[in-house]
Amino acid sequence: MPQTPETSGPSEPLTTDAVTRIVLRPVASPLPLGFFALGIGSVVLSSLQLGWVPTAQSEMLLLLVLIFVVPLQFVAGLFALVARDAGAGTALLLLAAAWAGTSVTSLDSPPGRPVVAQAVFLLALVPFVLALAGAAVQSKPLFAVLLTLTALRFGLTGLYEAGAGNALQAAAGWTGVVIGVYALYGGLALLVEDGKQRTVLPLFRRGAARRSIEGDLREQLTPAQQEAGVRHQL
Repeated sequence: MPQTPETSGPSEPLTTDAVTRIVLRPVASPLPLGFFALGIGSVVLSSLQLGWVPTAQSEMLLLLVLIFVVPLQFVAGLFALVARDAGAGTALLLLAAAWAGTSVTSLDSPPGRPVVAQAVFLLALVPFVLALAGAAVQSKPLFAVLLTLTALRFGLTGLYEAGAGNALQAAAGWTGVVIGVYALYGGLALLVEDGKQRTVLPLFRRGAARRSIEGDLREQLTPAQQEAGVRHQL
């Protein structure tokens, strides 16, 4: 007699873990590029605000910002979003657009004269950049300080453009120099950390940012199920 095949028990229902795969693509950190671009742009504009470069050459400097600084910050911001860092990506893209907007409008404005429209734009940027700094301070205080200095510079420049006096333009220029030095250190520290795969120069990471360097792979991947692009809704 032909043998009757054994009947298997009831099949177990498929779980989400059994059918879902989350694929993460490794991406190089864009923060060193963002830091360096911001630092270079700050020093370039400071040279104009502090009178190191003749006012007649302001158009050349603004074009350099548009051609060099804005694209680099834009690329850094996009890749920060790809690397799942919404805070850094938002900040870098916001700053790239701010550099582009102020440079283009300055090209059409009389050199060396305050422009009220610029003042409105720059002062409107300040609370948003400070909000980004506040969001970053719990995990990346180095980045938070950089954003705070940038907000301070926007505020000082905005007040100068509103007609509050040339002393504020000089203060904004020196703040830009400080930003340049600070961004140089931050970018270098991030590059060294990326090359060594450990923190060498102090970056003062805390919380999730520190665990991203010191934690194991499982600890980092577990929260991925709650991230934008994986969860059902933003």
